[in-house]
Amino acid sequence: MNDHDLTEALAFETQSIRAGSFRSDQREHSEAIYLSSSFVYDSAAQAQAVFAGDEPGNVYSRYTNPSVQMLEERMAVLEGSGVDGEITACATASGMAAILGTCMSLLKSGDHVICSRNVFGTTFTIFAKYFEKFGVKTTFVDLVDYQQWREAMTPETRLLFLETPSNPLSDVADLELLAVIAHSNDALLMVDNCFCTPALQRPLSFGADLVVHSATKYIDGQGRCLGGMVVGRKKLVDEVHLWQRAAGATMSPFNAWVFYKGLETLPVRMDAHCRNASELASWLSQHQAVERVHYSGLKSHPGHELAKKQQKGFGGVLAFEVKGGRESAWTVIDSVQIMSRTANLGDTRTTITHPATTTHCRLSDEDKMKSGITESLVRIAVGLENIEDLKSDLEKGLKQLL
Repeated sequence: MNDHDLTEALAFETQSIRAGSFRSDQREHSEAIYLSSSFVYDSAAQAQAVFAGDEPGNVYSRYTNPSVQMLEERMAVLEGSGVDGEITACATASGMAAILGTCMSLLKSGDHVICSRNVFGTTFTIFAKYFEKFGVKTTFVDLVDYQQWREAMTPETRLLFLETPSNPLSDVADLELLAVIAHSNDALLMVDNCFCTPALQRPLSFGADLVVHSATKYIDGQGRCLGGMVVGRKKLVDEVHLWQRAAGATMSPFNAWVFYKGLETLPVRMDAHCRNASELASWLSQHQAVERVHYSGLKSHPGHELAKKQQKGFGGVLAFEVKGGRESAWTVIDSVQIMSRTANLGDTRTTITHPATTTHCRLSDEDKMKSGITESLVRIAVGLENIEDLKSDLEKGLKQLL
């Protein structure tokens, strides 16, 4: 069996290293980067055949590129393992490009979307502000209030969109139930799986039709490049491919290579992220300066049992509320010396941010309140540093609140 022929029979750890790989005639061991905008042919007739799709080959890197195709194949295997039917993937320029491209290719004017309000702030904005301009209306509902999802359904509903676990409160949605609600109305269920990655959760296996990622986060793992992914059944993803090629929101070959290599350590990294986050969440939950910790790995979290069912681990992102408002939250954030004050996540380096004034700053005060984004809320994406060092780093600010 060669690298290109690897199947779902292999374990996830092996798939993350071997799936999708192929070698050029140079027989390199580490996959090459195909930094070429276009490709050449032996004859005019061959060029015609490739452009027409009658012969395999690459046309232009906005259309196809070997480095990008390797990433797409590997992600399709990792997200689609164990799912009946052909699963394919489409790489995009960013996570938001993945969401935009999917909606632009599969929705039309007059369609209706139901979206959890417990999503990344920019995701909320694109549904609430921009799709409205093109005649696609969105109803926002509470992630775990399934009656709201049911009541929001209309004959025009074509898509249900959510994150689970949610950003930043780690709310956990029942994917099987939401798939039933969506499919009862011939609608699609699309899940942002950024926080878990396929190492921890595979939404397609619970009935979701499409999975999207900001590959910028855990797929890379070191905060180096922007990118996004759409994964799902071939019939749907082929439409996304066509839109991305026409619109140009495609991934660069170099970024694809970075993400492709990042996937090789994904299982190991996610295990470590989960261990560190779980220990930090437990420590914070007992701290006198902390009022509440949002992390599904805690038994006190309302989504704990569901997360155990759907996920192999609880992820590396947690949020907590300190006693006091914005001033207290900023005191903690400004006091850290190891953690990075940035809104990105999924990095080997721990990051810390104030969602109300960064990731969710464009939400109205009313929408922030409905989404649980309080002024006292701090979000941490726990990295791979020594956990005792991270506790000590937070303690500098927390002890000032006592």
